[in-house]
Amino acid sequence: MPSYLVQASYSVEALAVLVKNPQNRTEQIRKAVEKIGGKLTGLWLSFGDYDIVAVIEMPDNASAAAFAIAIGAGGACRSVKTTPLLSVEDGIAAMKKAGTSGYKAVSARK
Repeated sequence: MPSYLVQASYSVEALAVLVKNPQNRTEQIRKAVEKIGGKLTGLWLSFGDYDIVAVIEMPDNASAAAFAIAIGAGGACRSVKTTPLLSVEDGIAAMKKAGTSGYKAVSARK
């Protein structure tokens, strides 16, 4: 199954609730991911631009998008970013395929 990096930032209101009532949201997130057909690989709290970072596996892009939409629609997060992840092997295969594309940049010399 394809893997995705999901990064989310809590809203000010959600952070206020979590400060008053700290909680581990892992099981709620795991259940939502599994209900869409995926698997939660890992979940971390972070600081900086994002408050939560997760790696999930989903059957396809539509399922990953559905999860991101569900998070965004819930109202607790002010931003959600989903990044498809490639295995090293898939990345190398993509590099090899790119080398056969024949694409020439506008700045390429003749």
